[in-house]
Amino acid sequence: MSIFVSTDPATGDTVWEGVAASADDCARAVEAARAAFPAWAAQTVDARIAILRRYAEVLGERQAVIAEAIARETGKPLWEAATEVASMIGKVAISVKAMAERTGRRESATPFGRARLDHRPHGVMAVLGPYNFPGHLPNGHIVPALLTGNTVIFKPSEETPLVGQLLVEALYAAGVPADAVILLQGGRETGAALVAQDIDGLLFTGSAGAGAHFCRLFADRPAVILALELGGNNPLVAWDGDPDATASIIVASAFITAGQRCSCARRLIVPAGAVGDAIVDAVAALTDRLRIGAWDEAPEPFMGPLISGAAAGRATAQVDTLVGLGARVIRAFDGVAGRSAAFVRPAILDVTGLDVPDEEIFAPVLQLRRIADFDAALAAANATRFGLAAGLISDDDALWARFRVEARAGVVNRNRATTGASSDMPFGGIGDSGNHRPSAYYAADYCAYPVASIEADRVVDQLATLKGVA
Repeated sequence: MSIFVSTDPATGDTVWEGVAASADDCARAVEAARAAFPAWAAQTVDARIAILRRYAEVLGERQAVIAEAIARETGKPLWEAATEVASMIGKVAISVKAMAERTGRRESATPFGRARLDHRPHGVMAVLGPYNFPGHLPNGHIVPALLTGNTVIFKPSEETPLVGQLLVEALYAAGVPADAVILLQGGRETGAALVAQDIDGLLFTGSAGAGAHFCRLFADRPAVILALELGGNNPLVAWDGDPDATASIIVASAFITAGQRCSCARRLIVPAGAVGDAIVDAVAALTDRLRIGAWDEAPEPFMGPLISGAAAGRATAQVDTLVGLGARVIRAFDGVAGRSAAFVRPAILDVTGLDVPDEEIFAPVLQLRRIADFDAALAAANATRFGLAAGLISDDDALWARFRVEARAGVVNRNRATTGASSDMPFGGIGDSGNHRPSAYYAADYCAYPVASIEADRVVDQLATLKGVA
């Protein structure tokens, strides 16, 4: 029996303690979910919709409790945790709309009868949740999977087990049958044991390295739906505009959630010269004004700690590598005096002219490049193996027309933060940022498979219409 705990990264206080599920637990969970699948799938769509709408109501009734759990386990400020629960609530109505639009039914008349399109659930879906949005992101897989008739086995991140527990408890309170959603707590070993079972789909949000591992793991299991929403080394090209307004977009892109969003800007590209210098100076000045603190402090902080001291240590090692390669420090990646090791100050590093690793640093670290012209800026933006998010800050419509077409990313924003995304739009990337199964509004696509039928109400002689029959 393996005991593990989650802690508040700001204080080190224990938030949750429990037992990690074993391989036998995983096998039993899949068996139970498999047994529950026919009855859940046989319910009418309207019945499942009613249950999930009730789930949204339960989330609303428990919003304060869930928001506090998110804040305590992740360290993010309470105001941000509350917006996450609001996104969870809104996901239900959006998923209902997406299901009807993308995986609904269609029928058309034919000379012999009709052609019909239906969609059917896959079966047992495993959902592995991340720690940065421990409610919203797994919720974005679980809700559409349940709506379309799948059963779900959910393993939250080992960093945020309490949030996962509260999410599943809300589903049960809304009327989802116990074996239609099964919670398994644990770390990497539990996750490995789960995906080794006879599942029908794996829905995963996490790092590109883990995504590549799953691609290799499932190479010989093509029947398993694999939906990967991975990280990015996202570029933000700031080319013109008021420096202070531009800085606000850059800081919101790079440092929100302490840089722990897969869509955070990691690379800032500005024009060489006075315009770029003014933008960089404004970003540095605004960075110095950001309040850093624990989730429940007043006045409210802009950002809290990283998920753990270990995460801060990994990011520090990556920053040290950049500095060792010649990066010029504009703002240092420092700890915060009197705080736990998980607290860090946002960094700005000038890597102009340097060959640096094309890696995601999952922390508030912004790498700056000064570029001579817009053609080179576009080339620099696309110089990555990732392709999740990209952004342009410019009032020039012609530049935006080029950027929107030529930027290689799944989310391409103008004069808005790279972290800005709409739940009624697809969310996902190309390259090492995903496997062409975007989530959010398009999650419906990987939660059901299409069934095409041609139908006639009466048995007729089909050979009578064919040639070559004596």
